[in-house]
Amino acid sequence: MNLKQLSEILGLSQTTVSRALNGYPEVNEGTRIRVQAAADKHGYRPNSRAKGLATGRSMVIGHVIPTSSQHEMVNPIFGDFVAGAARTYAENNYDMMFTHAPDTSIEESYRSLFNRGVVDGVVLQGPKVHEPRISVLSRMGVPFIVHGRSTHAEEPYDWIDVNNQRSFERATRFLIDLGHKRIALINGLEEMDFARRRRNGYMTALEKSGIAPDPNLLRSAEMTEIYGHQTACDMLKLSDPPTAILASSIISAVGVRRALEENGLKMGRDISVIAHDDELSYMRNGMDVPIFTATRSSVRHAGELAAEMLIERINAPNAPPKTRLLEAELVVGSSTGPAPQRT
Repeated sequence: MNLKQLSEILGLSQTTVSRALNGYPEVNEGTRIRVQAAADKHGYRPNSRAKGLATGRSMVIGHVIPTSSQHEMVNPIFGDFVAGAARTYAENNYDMMFTHAPDTSIEESYRSLFNRGVVDGVVLQGPKVHEPRISVLSRMGVPFIVHGRSTHAEEPYDWIDVNNQRSFERATRFLIDLGHKRIALINGLEEMDFARRRRNGYMTALEKSGIAPDPNLLRSAEMTEIYGHQTACDMLKLSDPPTAILASSIISAVGVRRALEENGLKMGRDISVIAHDDELSYMRNGMDVPIFTATRSSVRHAGELAAEMLIERINAPNAPPKTRLLEAELVVGSSTGPAPQRT
């Protein structure tokens, strides 16, 4: 179904149909409703390029992936976030574009995108504690939203984030209430803002309970299954190994579980494990009963909300900055239990 065919069905000019679908005020409400109903019935979607010509916009949202030697942004978590965002883009007739930008040429990459009119806005993912991209885009005065936050960013900006500090403080407190004192943290890279906040939550819970943190129980690296496995294996060799482990991703938690099984240990009985669960579409945390006790927050839903907020910013560039802090749910699974008695 194209615009010409839809116009013929309605007995209206192509211009009237296009203006009705794009919300032009000169089209009366009755006509707009009739046109929209016909478009829905026949599966017609306005061509985003044509709409862009009419509005002076590209109708494209950019996702600029930083190329770094320290970590890889293209991972399952990134994929689910983008899947959520793509749904919102489609509903609003936006397309999506990906491009890479080396850490050394961030400003040039963004300036090129906007100067060429390639995109109407961009999504920043994986913000660091010290995040230069925020100040670059703020100076350029272009629409953007950050998935996450940056502790040391001074200028106001739009962001959506999970309350990482509170969720990991709560998870650590849960383990302490079960009698655990030897609690390990297998964290993400702590130059990343989310990982720093999770560490802060963990440390706060220990401090409030009078438990001194042990550097041997703290690890920070890219959150892979191999990292979770190797780190757990190393910790099990300690003279005083942990009785509980907090993992910053369900991906690394799967590696922890593999390490426990290889060492003849049962998760939840011999060692308790709590993971952060992004509700990844391909890696579900069990069915009716969760495998892992987890701090749970859907990264796909965050993508949907981030896209909505960015489109709002594109439509109202001078509106005050908007922020949204999502609370993670603590779900209890079979991976946690009372601290074992050691002789």
